[in-house]
Amino acid sequence: MAIARSAHLLRDFAFPKTQTERVTPGFWRRLFYAMIEARQRQVDREIARYLRACGGKFTDQAEREIEERILGSGTRW
Repeated sequence: MAIARSAHLLRDFAFPKTQTERVTPGFWRRLFYAMIEARQRQVDREIARYLRACGGKFTDQAEREIEERILGSGTRW
């Protein structure tokens, strides 16, 4: 019999995970990632809208303005 320091290690020894086995993320993780993706799409739309309004050139000034719009002005602390 193998000696394991914890039940977790013993379980992994007794039932090794196969590479074909996929662990699906839980509800909260899927919700969290969906919220992140939705926010990213919103930011992408805002950047595209701003660049269209500015003539489509991505200059240093445009980059600063986008950063200020996305992150907000001033300190958050």
